[in-house]
Amino acid sequence: MGKHGRYVLAALVVLGLVLVLPGLAGAAKGGINKPWLGAQIYFDKNLSIGGNQSCASCHWPTAGFSEPDTQYPVSEGSIDGLFGGRSSPSAAYAAFSPLPFFDAKAGTWVGGQFWDGRAPDLVTQAKGPFLNPVEMAMPDEESVVNAVADSYYANDFRAVFGPSALSTVTVVDTTASYHNIAVAIAAFESTGYFNRFSSDFDVLGPNKLTAQQQEGYKLFTGKAMCDLCHPAKKGPYAAEPLFTDFSYDNLGIPVNEEVHTLTGDHSVDRGLGAALVPPDPMHDGKFQVPTLRNVALSPPYGHNGYFATLYDIVHFYNTRDVPGSAPGGGDWDPPEVTANVNTAELGDLGLTSAEELAIVAFLESLTDTPPPVPPMKRPVGVPAPTP
Repeated sequence: MGKHGRYVLAALVVLGLVLVLPGLAGAAKGGINKPWLGAQIYFDKNLSIGGNQSCASCHWPTAGFSEPDTQYPVSEGSIDGLFGGRSSPSAAYAAFSPLPFFDAKAGTWVGGQFWDGRAPDLVTQAKGPFLNPVEMAMPDEESVVNAVADSYYANDFRAVFGPSALSTVTVVDTTASYHNIAVAIAAFESTGYFNRFSSDFDVLGPNKLTAQQQEGYKLFTGKAMCDLCHPAKKGPYAAEPLFTDFSYDNLGIPVNEEVHTLTGDHSVDRGLGAALVPPDPMHDGKFQVPTLRNVALSPPYGHNGYFATLYDIVHFYNTRDVPGSAPGGGDWDPPEVTANVNTAELGDLGLTSAEELAIVAFLESLTDTPPPVPPMKRPVGVPAPTP
């Protein structure tokens, strides 16, 4: 089976998710639906091995749905001292990412979830962190289902998915129950809670931003070539700009030695190239182009958290291939993966420091109004969630 066939097959077994943006208005009035259930699950720390980590812990609403703790470049899991090897990508606007396909004209894969696209859709993605040993670290699907069955929302879950929705009597039952947990999360992530389109860019429009932001927008869509991968126009996946085309690219980001120290893993991160079936070295070092919406809220930057600030990564885009341009006056460290590096659209853009700052200012205009935490009224006696 080819790569495309593998993804299509995976997509066909995923049921129950429609990529629309249903609201939570019904839930706020006491109605129970899939998005409401997904919200309860998303903030439930009891679904981790230590009872100390939820989906929201690494994708916190007021941190742009990414990691709120910027002490480390990557997230610490439920088990103290265990870290993931990549920074937490934003969960905002992920619902718009298409099922993976190969764009032959552009020569790139497009779509999917996670930095390396290994999950074709939100439902599949939602199943991963619970069982990942360096994330929520639950031992198996049955343990997750049983934790939901012990929750305050268990009967609501059964009301939506059926009386046997949390059964673990057979392997088939457990698989179906676990799948429905992921369906609920995906339904929540597909609402306007995650996909707000409420930034100054949206509300004011690019022509009414500050003078510096307008200059940054002009550079973003022109000299800096940012919108070749982060398009500032609508379509084809949404009626408003998503500031990502969901393609994959090797930016030439160096190794982050701090990540190697934290994880104990010194292997080369091949990204998409290793995730494809079979692995394809033509795509080694490539990671999905992230949305730039809420990017100012989600440091550090890059798949391995190499860049501490927005200015740092903008400066890297501008000067990666210019000798003596790294912080401190030296050269930038070599790419972790030297093959397939994009040299056509970044590396020596000729931007001045003032122009770099203008682009950063424009990126700050893409910050949405913060969503409420929690997203709806909590049941009596249930505390509000924390990261």
